[in-house]
Amino acid sequence: MLSVKLFLHEGDVRGAQESKITSILQTVCVCVCVTTHAVNPMTLQDKILLGNSGEVTVTNDGATILKAIGVDNPAAKVLVDMSKVQDDEVGDGTTSVTVLAAELLREAELLIAKKIHPQIIIAGWRKATQAARDALREAAVDHGNDDAKFQLDLINIARTTLSSKLVTHHKDHFTNLAVEAVLRLRGSGNLEAIHIIKKLGGSLTDSYLDEGFLLDKKIGVNQPKRIENAKILIANTGMDTDKIKIFGSRVRVDSTAKVAEIEMAEKEKMKEKVERILKHGINCFINRQLIYNYPEQLFGAAGVMAIEHADFVGVERLALVTGGEITSTFDHPELVKLGQCKLIEEVMIGEDMLIHFSGVDMGEACTIVLRGATQQILDEAERSLHDALCVLAQTIKEPRTVYGGGCSEMLMAKVVSDLANRTAGKDAVAMESFAKALRMLPTIIADNAGYDSAELVSQLRAAHQDNKSTFGLDMTQGTIGDMATLGITESFQVKRQVLLSAAEAAEMILRVDNIIKAAPRKRVPDHHPC
Repeated sequence: MLSVKLFLHEGDVRGAQESKITSILQTVCVCVCVTTHAVNPMTLQDKILLGNSGEVTVTNDGATILKAIGVDNPAAKVLVDMSKVQDDEVGDGTTSVTVLAAELLREAELLIAKKIHPQIIIAGWRKATQAARDALREAAVDHGNDDAKFQLDLINIARTTLSSKLVTHHKDHFTNLAVEAVLRLRGSGNLEAIHIIKKLGGSLTDSYLDEGFLLDKKIGVNQPKRIENAKILIANTGMDTDKIKIFGSRVRVDSTAKVAEIEMAEKEKMKEKVERILKHGINCFINRQLIYNYPEQLFGAAGVMAIEHADFVGVERLALVTGGEITSTFDHPELVKLGQCKLIEEVMIGEDMLIHFSGVDMGEACTIVLRGATQQILDEAERSLHDALCVLAQTIKEPRTVYGGGCSEMLMAKVVSDLANRTAGKDAVAMESFAKALRMLPTIIADNAGYDSAELVSQLRAAHQDNKSTFGLDMTQGTIGDMATLGITESFQVKRQVLLSAAEAAEMILRVDNIIKAAPRKRVPDHHPC
């Protein structure tokens, strides 16, 4: 029988030893080991991430850590992508979802060693996931119709979210900032209206919420520094006169007088452009690109405040909060929508001057100014605050809440175990493995806090068997306690997403039989270089 070559040079199939669940777990465990410390509020074991160009990041955020890890194993990349999706969807729970998926795969490895087929494991997991989801939904509490209780829920959720972050020692201060900022959104959930600015100096407790919009730019020379009832034109257009716009073009003259004529023609052209801009009836002009000296001088003479080189994100957000639109042409003023605000003025934060827009068209817009001693502290504080804001925004859309401290996981594990006890066949073994994986989350919380996890988890399990369904781990005292009394609350949306994402990712990896590596693209030499 003739042999047939199926794969090109350097392409291969990783079967048997390499793509089985055991080898996959070797890489998965590395991802999990560096992120498990972030699960517990009493453990602040941050990681220092050193980038290729030497930049330093200090964080314990699961998604940030996993993004920085160079992972070659395709199965481990699934977990990395899963944590990114978790971060994008709900903003928090990135570490929990990775840990739960890894624990499910560990349990699957033990079941495969007992000759239980992956399809049977997956069938049991699906039943367990549905039971856990139903139990979580039944345990959720909805205070959406009671403003006082709902605001207390938001405060508790923000405190719980920030407890495992760098700002945990100032979590009361940052909780108030986050809740106040989200409540200003009036249910819209549009986080673009919340602008975060980082300024070196001071301490984290000097951070504050400003009602308005801050732009980290300076006002042009000889222009008004304060404008009331501002009409703002936001543009993305070239305002320079010393560049030939046609690539490769040349201008040949026979005297310096001709050069002066060209310069005058350019000035006249720019003057006409400025006049067209002024016909919009504005008193503030903000441009994405540079504004050169001559047009700046013309704006100053007309009493118009000109702000140049505003970054693209800043311009987009400014257009949103002032109600204006970004424009590039100025021939039809009646078609241009101007932004409006009551007052524009310069303010000083630390040693820097910023432009403050107050009374903007979008009344819910605000700016959170973060202060800190180092850039790394500011970056991590921004990530922590972003997580809290995302979770709170999701909670406003989906007001149901569940209890934290391992309470929800233990509750789901109990329901799944009870279902396994009533189920005949090998599916019951897979369900029990799912329950065991869920119980690993409170175990890791207790381990990271330095307590006896076996003792605490057994006490917690006994409490749930005694129908104390609101009990969880109180890591401040090192005991179990009533989460409802302690105010340890989490978003139902986050918990549900953790459960579903981890189960789906683990199931997909468990289905893998072979890893087929494509051959790299061959580089063809270029025989006709430019």
